[in-house]
Amino acid sequence: MKDLPGKVAVVTGGAGGIGRALGERFATEGMKVVLADIDEPVLDVAVKELRDRDLEVIGAVTDTSDYESVERLRDATLDAYGAVHLVCNNAGIPSGSDGYQWEHHLNDWRWAIDVNVFGIIHGINAFVPTLLDQGGPGHVVNTSSSNGAFYPLYNSAVYSTTKAAVTTITECLWGQLRAIDAPVTASVLLPSTRTGGILNTGIFRPGRNRPERYSRPGQPPLEGRDALTPTIESLKAAGEDIKFADLSEVADVALEGILEDRFWITMPNARAAEMIDARAASMRDRTSPNYLLAASGWNVPKK
Repeated sequence: MKDLPGKVAVVTGGAGGIGRALGERFATEGMKVVLADIDEPVLDVAVKELRDRDLEVIGAVTDTSDYESVERLRDATLDAYGAVHLVCNNAGIPSGSDGYQWEHHLNDWRWAIDVNVFGIIHGINAFVPTLLDQGGPGHVVNTSSSNGAFYPLYNSAVYSTTKAAVTTITECLWGQLRAIDAPVTASVLLPSTRTGGILNTGIFRPGRNRPERYSRPGQPPLEGRDALTPTIESLKAAGEDIKFADLSEVADVALEGILEDRFWITMPNARAAEMIDARAASMRDRTSPNYLLAASGWNVPKK
């Protein structure tokens, strides 16, 4: 996709964080943007603020874990604009689980899989047939993470697992679209910036918008936890110099990747390259994954 003005973009998880940054960037390029999010009050604010800048943006309350809700998002997009060209399956959540994976509540797994994995699947199933039927250029961008896509941080088993799944799903989607010579393509977004820093998004809010069906009987509630706890606080305690990234840079990187039709949308990173090489060598040589111990020591209680 090269000519963006007038084309239609859908962004899930669009009320804040990376999703809002993506939607804003696309709208400033002249696209018509549908922001989808489960948090209606926050979504309303985001849409109003962008429309006040004369950007073409509408909102659609959407629960990406519910396929019928994503179908309604597709239908609302087509009703409003008659077409869709770019779909960013960006909505994602942390699990809220800390410590050892055998102590995680099963609903931590269920919630993360339903949103982070089935949310992607629902977006593909709802939108790709429409993109193909239109007969013109289209693009699907699925948000993953270097944590899982390239290598797992061993203390975030739930999140790493879901993001590894997103990457594999997107690889297979890209291959299938290429095999039928479709004008529609796919990319995986591994959020990054040129200047670095931690992406301070809703991913650090483990209790935000967690439905009651994913409650954690027998474990402390997550709703009252500070947005930067426990991950950021543990980094501070370890002496890390915390720097937050400008999310607009993530959107810039994403836009460049879309225009250049790159599958891996991310910035070069020497640390990531080192870990990818170490993981590949471990697989090739059938050695223990000792690289994991260098990747992260966050939030595992010592016994």
